[in-house]
Amino acid sequence: MRIVIFGAPGVGKGTQAKIIATKLGIPHISTGDILRNAIKNETRLGLEAKKIVEAGNLVPDDIMAGIVKDALSDKLCQNGFILDGYPRTLDQAKLLDNIMQQLEPDNEYYIAIEVNDEEIVRRLTNRLTCKVCGSIFNISDLNDTTICPKCNGVNSFYKRKDDDEGVIRNRLLVFHSTTQPVLDYYGKQNKMIFVDGSLPVDKVAENVLSKLGV
Repeated sequence: MRIVIFGAPGVGKGTQAKIIATKLGIPHISTGDILRNAIKNETRLGLEAKKIVEAGNLVPDDIMAGIVKDALSDKLCQNGFILDGYPRTLDQAKLLDNIMQQLEPDNEYYIAIEVNDEEIVRRLTNRLTCKVCGSIFNISDLNDTTICPKCNGVNSFYKRKDDDEGVIRNRLLVFHSTTQPVLDYYGKQNKMIFVDGSLPVDKVAENVLSKLGV
């Protein structure tokens, strides 16, 4: 089973990807992780990407597609995978189509976790991060905002710059302008599955798995 998961910042896409991967016994392929691994392992494409990243530029689509192809062709993914963070644009979606066609035939699912923009803004502006252990919490889930419940750090919480409302709204604009055409592209092919991400985490996971027939 091959799954591609989409979602705007703050919808809980990464959390759901991990839950689904664990439930199905398939790897969670994060494009950020495989890019860093390719650079760390000094693969041919990783070395090319490293030069570009160190120059402060974005990795071109053809190189990123090659890194994605290498990861999905690995024996670790022979029984399926859940791909998170790719494709982000229509051009990348078409590159992914080519990659999928070159893999052994299998069932493919394209899932979008949906949450209203205002709910996303509310979620993210109410986040606090622990500077000691790096854990992220919503203020409403904390009994005491002076002590981290994970590492017991005292007065260790801070608000990240990317959790500022203006930054969040700009990230949402970018998501809608670049990724919505991708959802429309797969939607026209009747491949998209939409799931309400405003529900509790366990309920969202239950709904995703139900739509996958698991």
